[in-house]
This record gives sequence, C-alpha cells and structure tokens, in this order.
Amino acid sequence: MSRFDVVRTGASASGDQPATQRNLPHRGGEANPSAKALQDKFRSAVTRIEVIWGETVVYVDPTAVHEAIRWLHNDPSQRYDFLSDLTAVEYRDAGIPIEVVWHLRSLPYRRFLRIKSQLEKGAPLEIDSVYDIYRSADWLERECYDMFGIRFLGHPDLRRLLMWESYKEGYPLRKDFPLRGRFSRSEQLRQALAQNPEARYSMEELTIADAFADLPPDMRERLNKGERTGE
Repeated sequence: MSRFDVVRTGASASGDQPATQRNLPHRGGEANPSAKALQDKFRSAVTRIEVIWGETVVYVDPTAVHEAIRWLHNDPSQRYDFLSDLTAVEYRDAGIPIEVVWHLRSLPYRRFLRIKSQLEKGAPLEIDSVYDIYRSADWLERECYDMFGIRFLGHPDLRRLLMWESYKEGYPLRKDFPLRGRFSRSEQLRQALAQNPEARYSMEELTIADAFADLPPDMRERLNKGERTGE
C-alpha cells in the first residue's frame, strides 16, 4: 500500500508564522526569498522580478520555465508542492506578449510565488507542459489551450475542455475573438446540439465501476450499506 507523508503547513518555516499583511504598497516591498534563489540558480533565464500588492512575480524565459518549476518543486529548500492555478493573460495592446501564468505554493514554507513566461505574438504559442511535475496541471493546461490556443508540449491528452472538440470559432478568451462569436446564434446552437459530449471519452472516464473496485474493502462495504459520501 502506498505511503503518504503528512505535510503540515509551515512545518519547514523558521521564526514566527506570517500574519495577514496590511497596508501594502502597490509596487515594491520585500520579495519572496525564492525569487532570489531562482535568479541565482537560473541566472539570465530569470528576466524580471516584481512585487505587486505583496505578491512576488518572477518572469522566466519560456525555454527554461519547465526546469525552473521542476527545481522549485524538487529542491528541499523550496518545496513548491502545490500548483494552485495555471492560466494565461492577453493584454489589449497588440505589442505586449501573451503571458502564461503559474501560481505555486510551498505548503511547508508557507510561500506563494507567481511565475510568468511571455510568448511573442506571431510566433507559435507553445510552451512545455508541467504535467510531469504536477498532475493537477492536466485540466488546467487543457482549459488554457481551449480558451487561448496555447499548446503545452508534452501534455498526454491536450484537447478542448470547455468547448467541444470540433469547435471552429477559435479561442474565446483571445482579444481578437468577437464578443458574440464568429457565427450566428442559430448556427452556434445547431453545432452545439449536434455534438456527442461522450464521443472523446473512454469508458474508464465515463463509469465509476472500475474506481469502485479499487476502493479499500472497508469503504466498499460502507458504500454497499448505503453510506453517502460528500463534502
């Protein structure tokens, strides 16, 4: 049976535990110490460090961001064990690159770090997947691909998540996407109703039967007796 180590928040932090910060400046202030450690480790690949409303943002070159995130995850002095979010930002100014954003948390050290990587428009919107580091990146990267068209290289199953697979209107969160879409409402409805939402899923994804068989015997017994689970 697999063994899981309990991670206690702040267990590796030294000194007093942080309190809620107040009266923070918009820009400036003390940076997360992981930012300097990252810069010392990856040198020129770290292109910029900012502190905005008390949160540290580190800009990393797209070619190095996968290794940088892996190091933050694996190094004992960092232990960023939780990918809380992954998204992208496209600014209204056409000259500003699209940013891919990772929100990382180190539970043992009670630290938060925002990693950004900029993708120039006109070049292929591609960047390495972090699925091999964080399994939680699976659907986050699929959503980012679905909404922005960013391809995550190495993702094992990169396909649309919110829109159907044959959706042809583009990427809804891009700034060049029309407010009402590219097709008429009737055509959008016709295409949506014509889809089979189960067509791209395996039976393992659509049934809980196999998952039930893998549950511990005591849990299967409780469920068979009618016990209900929930949050």
